[in-house]
Amino acid sequence: LKLNPPRGLQSRPKAGCNAQISGLPTPLPVPPLSSTLAKYLETIRPHLTPAEYARSESIVRKFGASAEAAELQRRLEARAAEPGLPTGSPTGGTMLHTWGTVIRCGERELFLRPCGGPRNPRCAQARRDAIKAMLPFRALVETAQLEPEKVRGAPLCMDSYKWLFHASRYPTIPSDTAYKFDPSTHNHVVFIRNNRFFEVQLARRDGTELSAAELEATIADVIRQADTHKGVPFGALTSENRDTWTHARQRLIEGSPSNEAALKRIESAMIIVALDNSRPTSRDELSWGAWVGDGRNRWYDKHQLIVWDNGRSAFMGEHSCMDGTPTLRLNEFILGSLAKKEIDLGTSSSSSSLTPPSEIILTANDAVLADVKEAEKNFDKFVGAHDLCVLHYDGYGKNFIKQFKTSPDAWAQLVKQLAFHKFKGRPGVTYESAQTRKYQLGRTEVIRAASSESKAWVDAMVDPAATDAHRAALFRSAAARHVQYAAWAADGQGVDRHLFGLKKMIKDGEALPETYQDPAFSRTNHWELSTSQLSSQYLDGWGYGEVVPDGYGLSYSIGDDYIRWTITSLKLDTDEFRDCLAEAATKTRQMMERARQVKGTKTKL
Repeated sequence: LKLNPPRGLQSRPKAGCNAQISGLPTPLPVPPLSSTLAKYLETIRPHLTPAEYARSESIVRKFGASAEAAELQRRLEARAAEPGLPTGSPTGGTMLHTWGTVIRCGERELFLRPCGGPRNPRCAQARRDAIKAMLPFRALVETAQLEPEKVRGAPLCMDSYKWLFHASRYPTIPSDTAYKFDPSTHNHVVFIRNNRFFEVQLARRDGTELSAAELEATIADVIRQADTHKGVPFGALTSENRDTWTHARQRLIEGSPSNEAALKRIESAMIIVALDNSRPTSRDELSWGAWVGDGRNRWYDKHQLIVWDNGRSAFMGEHSCMDGTPTLRLNEFILGSLAKKEIDLGTSSSSSSLTPPSEIILTANDAVLADVKEAEKNFDKFVGAHDLCVLHYDGYGKNFIKQFKTSPDAWAQLVKQLAFHKFKGRPGVTYESAQTRKYQLGRTEVIRAASSESKAWVDAMVDPAATDAHRAALFRSAAARHVQYAAWAADGQGVDRHLFGLKKMIKDGEALPETYQDPAFSRTNHWELSTSQLSSQYLDGWGYGEVVPDGYGLSYSIGDDYIRWTITSLKLDTDEFRDCLAEAATKTRQMMERARQVKGTKTKL
């Protein structure tokens, strides 16, 4: 690959993506058992009655003092001391061991490329420019010259970046795998249009990179060919249950001698580019299109750039091998470098040494066609059972929140707790994602966002006798507690990954400890509110599905003057919950303003 970073981009010519990882703590720390159990008891308390809590406390303390717990802790510490992870398992199997459909948790980032229609030149530019701007970022990643991300000056683990390009998730039993292809021998993208797949080489026959004009002409050729007729929607197979797709993929390979090679051409591509012929305009339409699309013109086992015929575009990330921050950084790079005109688009003329787009033909026998038809039916049923709505709350954003010297993330989480209380009359069992990439191969830990402090604040908010000064004091206490737990989680000192690891250390034939059988355990990690924040000036929205059938996917972004939530559920009064969020956000602002006014009046007196 020829390295061609745009002007002004920070790179490290002698220090690669993972160059500083040797200086990171490795592996992730295993917290002291006593610390984890104490945090666990603290976090389950707001969800239990006093009697339920007393019972759980007795069970947990008994477990903590047992030889059984000490042995599980010893095994986990020994496992943590082992070098690396099993070959072929980039995440140790946790995220790849998924039985449901991948679309449930597919993350997506939307970015703005408006235009008037498919004949508007800007539509073609949106397609070509995004790909062209992706190439220097790929070069930095693949040549290990991308500047490592840092938090408070400390570098983060960059290992997951290798799964951005030329990588694919594979359905296998008992758990999925992933494979990274050599980018030096697979320099192509795959376009999907009308369910048909086209391979486009990113270099001319002489090895030089395609110009933007050449990409535009090649994409136009893809669209001309694809728009003659629709193809068999093989992409629907990737939306299936992973075990079902495992068997269907094998039947597809066995159905024709050429199918395995055709699949490899798709799977080894730098990225999938889905060229949808629809024209979404509203936030809800864009969110639906980015999250799931029609389930046919997609290939969910890989990252996908989605461009619609009106020039709007999105990115759908395959979540098993990486989390949201690398894909966000990629999209910020694409849009930021294009806005600053830092991408070399090349000449406006077209070379005679271009390789024309090549359609990738998959052959279907009756068994495969039946699999595809069943996948379409299951996709439509699954998506049809869902609600999605977007709340773009423009009452305030982080600029207003910072006036109160409060963490914007803690504020947004407390708004969610107040909203859920208005909605359901109790605290919501809430998952917030925290990255643990300060450690080698770190992924995420759970911030348990519901707390005794947040419950006390919510109770005061609905108590007409409570004063605003009292409510504001409780609010600040709850926000401080949230910030503290978030710091614990980022430091690998949370509850959930440790308890999960201990459970994985139980050998076949050994009894499950009573702590894991306690109803309070399952109730308080049943994530009815699955929340995560990605915020960027280039992000017009993002989201994912719920993680439990009776729960909500609740992604959010905090801008200077807005908070935006994308809410998904299995049609569980999603619109009503959205309205509760808006009301809670407003009431929180009003309460803090009144409390500040009262405090100011007292100060003057």
